[in-house]
Amino acid sequence: MPTLYLVGAGPGDPELITLKAVKCLQVADVILYDALVNVSLLSHASKTCKKVFVGKRYGCHSLSQSEINALIMEYGSAHENIVRLKGGDPFVFGRAQEEIEAAVQYGMNVAVVPGISSAMAVPASQMIPVTCRGVSESFWVLTGTTRNGEISGDMILAAQSSATVIILMAMSRLEAITEVFKRYGKGNTPAAVIQNGTTLQCCMVKGKVNDIFFKAAHAGLANPAVIIIGEVVNLHHSQVLQQVSPFLKKTCLNG
Repeated sequence: MPTLYLVGAGPGDPELITLKAVKCLQVADVILYDALVNVSLLSHASKTCKKVFVGKRYGCHSLSQSEINALIMEYGSAHENIVRLKGGDPFVFGRAQEEIEAAVQYGMNVAVVPGISSAMAVPASQMIPVTCRGVSESFWVLTGTTRNGEISGDMILAAQSSATVIILMAMSRLEAITEVFKRYGKGNTPAAVIQNGTTLQCCMVKGKVNDIFFKAAHAGLANPAVIIIGEVVNLHHSQVLQQVSPFLKKTCLNG
């Protein structure tokens, strides 16, 4: 029986992929990879492996989810090992469940290789902890919008919490998101936006909920980006970063 491997590629830095994920790439007959995957990871595959871009990103959809599901079944009918390579972790806003259901209905085996999620790794790469004793006891991870394009109702709950709030792929709704937080008295809460986190193209701006939209717009930041709202943003140490992190030499810091 053919096997579908749902593999997490990590947050962008090609060295932040797991050893198990690399082993999957090495035995893959076909790799279906997303837009947020660092393409240098494809070098782990064999020369005979077929590599197919199926990237999905806001405003730029190469294939619909149903078309990707059809490709999984198509390649499963002719090959033994199909790797579905997803940025971050497959189960964090990766629509992995839909692909699992399609593969199982077709009679394929399914295996999952978790990946390092950008929700934790990108803040960490800038020395921003998502939790810290005496500062934040928990964190929310939210998507920017729901399936119909509206801001999730969970955003309203998160805005009333003292937890760190991490929002993925939401730059198109950043202004509306800040309005939600301001509505609940969080206008002076520290905030940061990190674009292309963990890579050489990383760029970050810091500020408060009141001004982070304008600072991010001035810096030209867009997806892929992670938005962080919470007191932990104040724990960022830019001078230390410049000394210890060669990934971040191009980081721009405002605020």
